Amino acid sequence: MFQFTAGFPSSSQRRSKCACSRRVIAWRPLGQPKRATLRSGRSGVLGIHATAVVPSLPAEFASLDENSDPVEVIDAALRVFGSDCAIAFSGAEDVLLVEYASQTKRPFRVFALDTGRLHPETYRFFDRVERHYEIRIEYCFPDATEVEKLVRNKGLFSFYTDGHQECCGVRKVQPLRKQLATLRAWITGQRRDQSPGTRAAIPVAQVDPTFAGLEGDGMLVKFNPLANMSSKQVWDTIRILEVPYNELHERGYISIGCEPCTRAVLPGQHEREGRWWWEDQTKKECGLHAGNISGSGSSSKP
Repeated sequence: MFQFTAGFPSSSQRRSKCACSRRVIAWRPLGQPKRATLRSGRSGVLGIHATAVVPSLPAEFASLDENSDPVEVIDAALRVFGSDCAIAFSGAEDVLLVEYASQTKRPFRVFALDTGRLHPETYRFFDRVERHYEIRIEYCFPDATEVEKLVRNKGLFSFYTDGHQECCGVRKVQPLRKQLATLRAWITGQRRDQSPGTRAAIPVAQVDPTFAGLEGDGMLVKFNPLANMSSKQVWDTIRILEVPYNELHERGYISIGCEPCTRAVLPGQHEREGRWWWEDQTKKECGLHAGNISGSGSSSKP
């Protein structure tokens, strides 16, 4: 079971809106955070009514809610779980997670899924982030035998005709599952506004409904510190703090994944329209966050 230390930063330590220093950016004055009520839910999330009984979010994190400062969320995760917690970094605007982790002044780990199909710009961005924050990203690679089998049987671009789930399962979901099995908690860059049709109910903290961690099923804690930030707030923060970003963003790319499955979007288009554009709008998820998709059950396995 979990063992925790007590206490969050005091209210005097919380930050007001956009004070222009390196330790900034809570998007509303927080004051004393409201105590969230922990309810039973199929995904073990805060504030979601349901009838299923699942492992509850540890009491240490019960006060984390939609009003929580992202830095406070990450600081709590790192304080409790230490090196058993890691940031999942996709090579896009979730670089803000790395910036916020650096603000806590605590040691932190970052991992990234190298599918073998990323843009050259994304690989260069990984290198810039490593040098900027003086860290080493832990790259997770797909199983070579599984990739070889898929490509030999179906070719390099089978996802254009068969859908992207099989390829994502081999290149992304399986490596993620392997990495998460070594952790007790992970931190993601999911936001509710990334895909209103499928991510509208993302909580700030939850028991992961899909993946097992170091201590087995129902024991992996998942943090989504940016859940309630908008894309504009994320980018305002990146600019104010001069955080490095992927150069693809300057060419109309917003949501960035593998090169064959990502394209720039036009003004007025939603960011997810640049992902798997040949598929139905309701299928624009790869399985990494299957448990957070609206209408998905906690038992779903990608």
